[in-house]
Amino acid sequence: MKPFLCTLILLSLFKMSFAQKLTENLLIGTYTNTGMAKGIYSYGFNTANAKATQVQELDALNPSFLALAPDGRFVYAVNESGKTSTVSAFKYNKKTQKLEFINKVASAGTDPCYITVNAKHVFVANYSSGSLAVFNRMADGSITDEIQVIQHTGSGSDPKGRQKSAHVHMGIFSPDKKYFIVDDLGEDKVYTYKYHPEAKKEILTPYAVYKTTPGTGPRHIVFGKDGKFAYLVHEFNGRIAVLAFADGKFKEVEHVETVAEGFSGAIDGAEILLSADGKFLYESNRGDANTISVFSVAENGTLKLVETVPSLGKGPRSFVIDPTGKYLLVAHQYTKEIVVFKRSKATGKLSNTGKRIELGAAVCLVFAN
Repeated sequence: MKPFLCTLILLSLFKMSFAQKLTENLLIGTYTNTGMAKGIYSYGFNTANAKATQVQELDALNPSFLALAPDGRFVYAVNESGKTSTVSAFKYNKKTQKLEFINKVASAGTDPCYITVNAKHVFVANYSSGSLAVFNRMADGSITDEIQVIQHTGSGSDPKGRQKSAHVHMGIFSPDKKYFIVDDLGEDKVYTYKYHPEAKKEILTPYAVYKTTPGTGPRHIVFGKDGKFAYLVHEFNGRIAVLAFADGKFKEVEHVETVAEGFSGAIDGAEILLSADGKFLYESNRGDANTISVFSVAENGTLKLVETVPSLGKGPRSFVIDPTGKYLLVAHQYTKEIVVFKRSKATGKLSNTGKRIELGAAVCLVFAN
């Protein structure tokens, strides 16, 4: 009887372990001023059947962008709220998949839209004020008041008036962590700042500037797997610039369109993402397009269109590939669902699974692994 009981226990433990491996932790940031969402959401995403189960709904004001700390123990969110915008810190328990509020501080700017975290610092892109703020990160995960604010002061040539002033839209580290790269949609520029992790005040110092095509609005950038190339999506026309990267500086390789020739509607390029193996690049367009474009990446960094598919919703602001690489999830800002696509690892192509996460005004997706 004892051997039989032991076997049952071992089988039960094996099933539990297998089930846990199938579930990935998904965090979702939203706009709460729409009335369609209340804050930050935590889900368990089953990679066997693409089913998502809600774990937590945490009240927060317009947490439109989230970032997971490198150690996975803390999560940081911007709270996009005009001149009263803040940045919040949360403890994160991977086992329970729940968040616990730690503290929040003023974002040192207006309407923050992107946040980046490393072991020592938190970096916030303040869109409307056109500034980049740097904060210290404490051992308990809390954030200090800002220790540096870099104010951009230029403008662009967009005829619709979206470039009357600087609009910092994103900031990320270069692959070698020596530089911090900042996209300014309002100025049509990409700034390279040198990173000084041990400095007390001048954490970032100016190093180089890359000027994009006037009136295009650089929004998000992602680096290729080997760090030799970067891919920059422009909001106004959805165009992707392929850029060679060396010694903190960018050089144009090619431009690639993401809409068909003759398309006359609003494009509003949004997110850009590289698959973990570096073989495929994905880009989303909003506006009247509402599409996801898939490109294969050549060894010389250039892109070749694989397909463009409807995003199956309105306003595909953010998307993410799950840790297994099997699925691509698309968050729609204006329709009440996150669409789950099946992804081919061999071809990069997407197909509709029919699975949805019913949540409105979702604008940021993060797998918290």
